[in-house]
Amino acid sequence: MTDIVPPPAGRSPGRIDALDAARGLALATMAVYHFSWDLKWFGVVDWPVDSAIGWRAFAMAIAASFLFLVGVGLALAYREGLRPRHALRRAGRIALAAAAISLATYAALGDQYVRFGILHAIAAGSLLALPALRAPLWLVTGLALAALALPHLVSVSFPGDAWLMWSGLVAAPPLSVDYVPLLPWIAPILAGIVAARVGLATGVFARLSHWTARGAPARLAALAGRHSLLFYLVHQPILFGLVWTAASLGLTPDRAAATFVEQCVQSCTLTGEEAACRSTCTCTVEALQADGTWAALLARPDDPALNDRLAERYRLCRD
Repeated sequence: MTDIVPPPAGRSPGRIDALDAARGLALATMAVYHFSWDLKWFGVVDWPVDSAIGWRAFAMAIAASFLFLVGVGLALAYREGLRPRHALRRAGRIALAAAAISLATYAALGDQYVRFGILHAIAAGSLLALPALRAPLWLVTGLALAALALPHLVSVSFPGDAWLMWSGLVAAPPLSVDYVPLLPWIAPILAGIVAARVGLATGVFARLSHWTARGAPARLAALAGRHSLLFYLVHQPILFGLVWTAASLGLTPDRAAATFVEQCVQSCTLTGEEAACRSTCTCTVEALQADGTWAALLARPDDPALNDRLAERYRLCRD
């Protein structure tokens, strides 16, 4: 295989800026997705982050890119031979981070906590894929294709099958905000190993190692990529905390109020003009917000007294 040339002065030995920058770009797209999810969670936006096919495809592409780069990293790290202790320490460190994510999301989200997410998949997949570093390329490629196909061909369901959710073969896995089972998601890791082994043999990485990140965006992406685990662990608590703080301080749009106005206008226009109806409905919600009734209504929407107050405000604004 073609050796990677020594890094330019100032770069850490064994690092390839192009791969670090690619990992940093994947982290940036992940942060965009998570921030969008946070905005939806707090009702700031009504984007279907958790259901629309476009958003789902975006999330899957992010996960696949991370796992592909994991495979590339494995092939480069052990191109001179496997170091079992190093591999176990690396997987153990990621497994501890995965456990921390599970505990934190359980405390924050309850039953929707992360049972087997992207970090769990990286920790387990990094060890299970090690034999692919020396196996014939045709076999590794076949295993990757099999991993993609198997969840569509095999589906198991039996009492107490939740413990098997890590496999990806459970017909109805428990609901989780981040679910990345080994099948089919070990496939991108294996694909990354194949790509890296071909790249090493053809001198692709020798050429890539000459490239140095220049300019603030590229340097920032490479820096994030070099510390990807730390970035992953801290970015979501920071983003979630920022949105929570803004919502608590009333600095975010009130989606409930906007939804009320739209529904109110739809009902009102059955018997009146849209412009007048919108003015009436907006007046109603603003008056309720001003005297504190709106917050009480959100907390107790079935309270008869509060609904009577709502109807009274509506009549006053209409008159």
